[in-house]
Amino acid sequence: KLCGYLNKLGIKGPIKTWKSRWFFYDENKCNLLYYRTAQDINPLGSVDLSSASFDCKAENGEGVFEIRTPSRVFTLKAISKQAMMYWLQQLQMRRWEFCNAQSRFPVGSSQLVNEPLTGRTSRYVVDNEDFLPPVKTPTEAVGLKAASLPAPQTSTALQNISLKHPWTEIQNTVYNICGSKQLWGNNGNIFSFSEFQEHPENPDEEQEAEVEAGCAGAFKEGILEDGRMNWVRKARWMNSGLPGLPEEVSRERNPMDKVSVLQQQILTLTEEVKSQKELVKLLHKALEAAQQEKRVSSMYLTAAEDKDRLELVRHKVRQIADLTSRLEALEQEKKELEQILTLRDSHIQELKEHVQLLMEKNHAKQEVIMALTEQMARELSDPLQEANTITAETLYKQQEEIEHLKDDIDAYKTQNQFLNSEIHQVTRLWTSVAENEKALLMKCACLQARNCQMESKYLTVLRKLQEAMPGLPSSHAELVRNLIQEALQWDVKEEAEEALSFELTSALCSSSEYDEYGFMTVPDYEVEDWKLLAKIQALEIKSNNLRSQEVVEKPLRDRWNSVGELSPSAELKSLIRSGIPVEHRQRVWRWIVSRHCSRLPDHYQRLLRQSESTEHPACRQIELDLPRTLTNNKHFSSPTSQLIPKLRRVLLAFSWHNPAIGYCQGLNRLAAVALLVLEDEESAFWCLVHIVENLMPADYYSDTLITSQVDQRVFKDFLSEKLPHLMAHFEQYRIDVSLITFNWFLVAFVDSLVSDILLRVWDAFLYEGTKVIFRYALAIFKYNEEEILRIHDSVEIYQYLRFFTRMIMDGRKLMNIAFNDLNPFPMKVLRNRRSMHREELEAELCELEQIKAAYLKERAEQGP
Repeated sequence: KLCGYLNKLGIKGPIKTWKSRWFFYDENKCNLLYYRTAQDINPLGSVDLSSASFDCKAENGEGVFEIRTPSRVFTLKAISKQAMMYWLQQLQMRRWEFCNAQSRFPVGSSQLVNEPLTGRTSRYVVDNEDFLPPVKTPTEAVGLKAASLPAPQTSTALQNISLKHPWTEIQNTVYNICGSKQLWGNNGNIFSFSEFQEHPENPDEEQEAEVEAGCAGAFKEGILEDGRMNWVRKARWMNSGLPGLPEEVSRERNPMDKVSVLQQQILTLTEEVKSQKELVKLLHKALEAAQQEKRVSSMYLTAAEDKDRLELVRHKVRQIADLTSRLEALEQEKKELEQILTLRDSHIQELKEHVQLLMEKNHAKQEVIMALTEQMARELSDPLQEANTITAETLYKQQEEIEHLKDDIDAYKTQNQFLNSEIHQVTRLWTSVAENEKALLMKCACLQARNCQMESKYLTVLRKLQEAMPGLPSSHAELVRNLIQEALQWDVKEEAEEALSFELTSALCSSSEYDEYGFMTVPDYEVEDWKLLAKIQALEIKSNNLRSQEVVEKPLRDRWNSVGELSPSAELKSLIRSGIPVEHRQRVWRWIVSRHCSRLPDHYQRLLRQSESTEHPACRQIELDLPRTLTNNKHFSSPTSQLIPKLRRVLLAFSWHNPAIGYCQGLNRLAAVALLVLEDEESAFWCLVHIVENLMPADYYSDTLITSQVDQRVFKDFLSEKLPHLMAHFEQYRIDVSLITFNWFLVAFVDSLVSDILLRVWDAFLYEGTKVIFRYALAIFKYNEEEILRIHDSVEIYQYLRFFTRMIMDGRKLMNIAFNDLNPFPMKVLRNRRSMHREELEAELCELEQIKAAYLKERAEQGP
């Protein structure tokens, strides 16, 4: 049991006093209870050690240390420095044991939680020895033996009384009075001292042995049970010095002394038993050798023929020769060692002579110094003698200061060792808590993902009921409408609840109305059916993100964190295809753009000045398109949004930079996405230049959009090759997919895919080029192929194709389809198909121009 007397600093206004308190450690709650005396039954208070830290400062004085809890700082003082270090070490160890025992969420990487307590404690002691060696137990100040000693006396009787706990003081006083009365009762009560007393006349040796054994047993039980057992109270009463107690009570420490003598005898006998065991082992070895010799001799005597006896003799001769050779080798080694020893002795003797010579020289120098000193003393006058006296006093004071400084250095060294130990243990506790917190976060994420799935299924059922509402009775239809309205209002309620109850999961995922780039997580559609679809999709995406956070996203983020300087490689290509984390996306995009576009100094600023001085013909169209840019993003949803002026400047600068294109509808969305990620408008400008002039083919954004039309024909060819059943289904119902996909290619899926998937597409698109758009366009149809094949009406197919990209919920699955399932996808084939269809389209356009010219000529000849 950890217990003992300590002085506790009490602060009452400006008055600070030290009060003696009996401290006792409670293992079950990791609390340090304190009483006024060891005899009290109710504690005055407690200190929670589970979340406390310990500190000792040399400037506070000897034996003073602090226990810092989140709510209060306790200043305590031990009787000596050794007692202080013992208390600190023991409190550290007890805190370590309790914190590890409380770990209820084991993590696979942590072995602390699953270890037995004894193993953790021993490992703590071994680790702690690197910082602070173990301190011996000061038995006179700590432990159950200290309970039998009188409490430390204070200057006044009332100084040690706790005025904050009057009721507890009254209870303890009444208890002590009742206990003292029972102490004088018969031998049957619990405070009887009969078992500790010896017979006053001619004590019997057997009875003494029984008393000693009983005392030893009581000590063992007291250590294992509770430090406040009856026998401890008896010992305290025997030594408390209360008036009226018989003299025999004060002499009852003899059994304790006898127990210590017996324990010393036990240790002596144990050592003797160990030596006897060693002797027995040696005798066993000698006996085995004799038995072996006996067996060989018996074999020799029992041999039937002389040949066998001769063989045994030869074997013995060989053994003798072997032993002789080994003996000679050992003798040779002994001679070599003796020679080495002789050389070392001679060397030592030389060193001694050298030391003696140095000592004689030193002695001679000292004699010379003394003679010179005496000569100087004789020559000096009286004032100089006084100055010498003052110098001697100053030297004495300096020596005293040096001694004090040495003591301070020792104190600070001890403090430093303890603080290192405290930091080491607190760090390990923090690591354990972090692992438990991580396990809780993962559990919470799994539960939240499951909850999102359940909500998604519930909304899907509501959507099915919504489709069947025309056939439902009016009361049922009204109930379905109310349920749908309630489901659509969940976000408002969830935000208030999550702000209070789901702060823990903020490290894994944020549940908000907007994502990191300002896109709405649930788009606000006017049609009720679309609102339900958007809500279902948002829940499914959130569920997928939560489930893949630890398995996919965290390893991917770790791989990105390990990437240093960026350079083109197959590994970087694979990482970019998997998606760039938010914290790395801006850096990677800037690097990609800088590789293909050499920035001209002040080029962007010059274009801005030109746009301010001269109005561009496309300025009116730009102003019309600005309010229609990314309406589902909070940074562009309002004409007063902060990014609208930046977007205007970027588009005007590009229109002057590339007069051949000027401005084309769709460039506003490309520039807006670049602004959201890169933030700097000049970087967004060069990103737009990179997309239009490097990634996209020529004439992609020209007035005729001829290259865009070419890509639609190329895409239809790939769709027929990669998804023949789906293309046949479209041809059967005369579906022109270019009506849906043309905008995909023109703006790289902006406003078609949800923001999380869109930005992953852009990551690969900026690095690899337009081939990525073909891959993802085919992957989108592959992702929804089964759903499309179930629809057998052209109008319903067009309606489904209008929003089916918004129903893609698993971005990882879409990425695997695009880059794995659709392989091979050579760039050479794409270029050949483009050139072939461009020739065909240009021929068709030329033919149309001829037909148009002929028609106009014919109209002109006919006249008005």
